Amino acid sequence: MENISLPHNHGQTFEKNIDNMPSVENFQTVADIFKQLGDGSRIRIFWLLCHCEECVINLSAMVGMSSPAVSHHLRQLKAAGLIVSRRDGKEVYYTASETREAQSLHHMIEHLVEIACPSEKEE
Repeated sequence: MENISLPHNHGQTFEKNIDNMPSVENFQTVADIFKQLGDGSRIRIFWLLCHCEECVINLSAMVGMSSPAVSHHLRQLKAAGLIVSRRDGKEVYYTASETREAQSLHHMIEHLVEIACPSEKEE
């Protein structure tokens, strides 16, 4: 780590934090994963794929969306490394990848859903 001289000295030591700061690429990976959270339908599709392996047609029926719309979300999830696919004849099946990032996102979604507005869940 190169020596950084801050413009203002507030009496705090920052070297330890700077030395342990992840790379720009690591932060970009996190940002790319968080981009997936910008669409509720995509999150719902991802969550389903954390619990099953499915084809586009069945996913479309499960979420009440057109096949092209589901395919669009699947491409984005796959590009982010959150899902994987396998071909069986003419059919392509999708499921959540077994990466740490996919598992963390899955747990975060379930955690947030569990704690979100409990009084509204009872209605």
